[in-house]
Amino acid sequence: MTKAIKVLAVDDHPMLREGIAAVLEGEPDMELVGEAANGREAIELFRHHRPDVTLMDLQMPELNGINAIAAIRSEFPAARFVVLTTYRGDVQALRALKAGASGYLLKNMLRKDLLDTIRAVHAGLRRIPPEIAAELADHVTEDALSDREVEVLRRVAAGNSNKIIGAQLSVSEATVKGHMKSILSKLGANDRTHAVTIAIKRGIIDG
Repeated sequence: MTKAIKVLAVDDHPMLREGIAAVLEGEPDMELVGEAANGREAIELFRHHRPDVTLMDLQMPELNGINAIAAIRSEFPAARFVVLTTYRGDVQALRALKAGASGYLLKNMLRKDLLDTIRAVHAGLRRIPPEIAAELADHVTEDALSDREVEVLRRVAAGNSNKIIGAQLSVSEATVKGHMKSILSKLGANDRTHAVTIAIKRGIIDG
């Protein structure tokens, strides 16, 4: 009998963790060794249990999933992660993969794809759903926002006017308007609110 794959589940929603536990319960080749509600707990539990595969939510309080992955991998370079998210956001996917995730699962796919994804990642493979891969291919090159554009959009999302953003960034209002024009064009957005909505959905800025 081969050793069971040790799995750590990290998500701030207890219901989702319960769902994962229920899916894993009947699998003889898997064992849920721990559950964490945020990135800080995830780091502590990883040190304690040394799981084979960690299921990591991206958006959590205290420490988000991407930073938790980076922190764990700096200590345990061989750690393997499957990212769990409600977003199809290509930017989030790319950040997670750069941080060291090997798999990417939308939460509505858990019942269907969770077990296969855990087994594949444990075997050293990558598992990215076709629709996420398509998003990456569509967006990663041709419409990436610059760091300054992301900063402007964050300040727009916080409810600031162009004039206030200009003052905050020590640039003219006209410069901010220029950035906004570029942002709307790159995101295919109709207006500022639409741009913020798209950016949150795609993981360019936090909601």
